[in-house]
Amino acid sequence: MGWDGLKNGELLAKAQIDFDVFITGDRNLTFQQDLTRFDVAVIVLQSESIQLEHLIPLIPKVLTVVPTLASGQVVYISAGN
Repeated sequence: MGWDGLKNGELLAKAQIDFDVFITGDRNLTFQQDLTRFDVAVIVLQSESIQLEHLIPLIPKVLTVVPTLASGQVVYISAGN
């Protein structure tokens, strides 16, 4: 999408235009940005790393929670929840 190099605020601003949910592995995002000012829900994946092999087990939980999200809502998904 040509979004390489965008800072988090710019990235979220662009994401809210085309997407309802923004999925990230950046655990610091919620501390660095006021997510209530963006019209997009955020899912923060918490795993051993952001390597695909560690993220794949979280996908069923992501698919379960996505339909329930509202704009500005932040949800943390980990193997333990």
